[in-house]
Amino acid sequence: MNKDIYYKNYNEKPTKLSVITATYNAEKFLPRVIKSLQEQTDKDFEWIISDGASSDSTLEILKSTEGINIKVISGEDFGIYDALNRAIKACNGEFYLVIGADDELYPNAIQNYKEAIEDGVDIITACVDTDNGKIEPNSGPKWLKGQFQYISGHAVGSIYRTSLHQKFGYYSRKFPIAADQLFVLTVANCGAQIKILKSVVGKFSNDGVSSVDILGALCEFYRVQVVMGENKFLQTILFVLRLIKNFGKMQR
Repeated sequence: MNKDIYYKNYNEKPTKLSVITATYNAEKFLPRVIKSLQEQTDKDFEWIISDGASSDSTLEILKSTEGINIKVISGEDFGIYDALNRAIKACNGEFYLVIGADDELYPNAIQNYKEAIEDGVDIITACVDTDNGKIEPNSGPKWLKGQFQYISGHAVGSIYRTSLHQKFGYYSRKFPIAADQLFVLTVANCGAQIKILKSVVGKFSNDGVSSVDILGALCEFYRVQVVMGENKFLQTILFVLRLIKNFGKMQR
């Protein structure tokens, strides 16, 4: 598969924070996320886009973007986590922030995250807005909430020390919807230091795969919980209850 750099407009150098995005035919979403990055109060970051060989105007839009240090890698991939993995490998940041093509960062987000970076901290998490209200880190016990015991969300709501992947590996292709949960729980269980910010850093879109493919998301959440050693009987009961609760949404 061709994974060449499609476009780059800056001289690469080590940086505190890289923003990474996976795209595929995202032309209708990009203007908002681009605007939110252009309006950051701290503009000292790089934006790495891993594109899955889009056939619409995604690449043209990205190539015409101004005011952001941007690198675009384009080529076929095996899904969002494969795309994120190659973006992580291509970034120069001490930490990285995942943002979806349909997400939004508030103007002080990059500044708030960078000011919170310190030695010994592996993950920094903050509050995020959604269409259903604000999500805060540490929203419940791990047996019930999984990774949300530790973070508000994988995208927008948290930054991760890039070197964690050298120790714990990259996002698993065995979990095409919930590989982020497996990774966060793995590093948290191994003693990763997590810092919580009270600020709201952006808005997470409800149009992602985990929100659209509800059944798939519930199945993978269950699988990850069991893989991570949670009580299988309890997790099975919770899985059935979640199916009942979301049955109406799955029929739409």
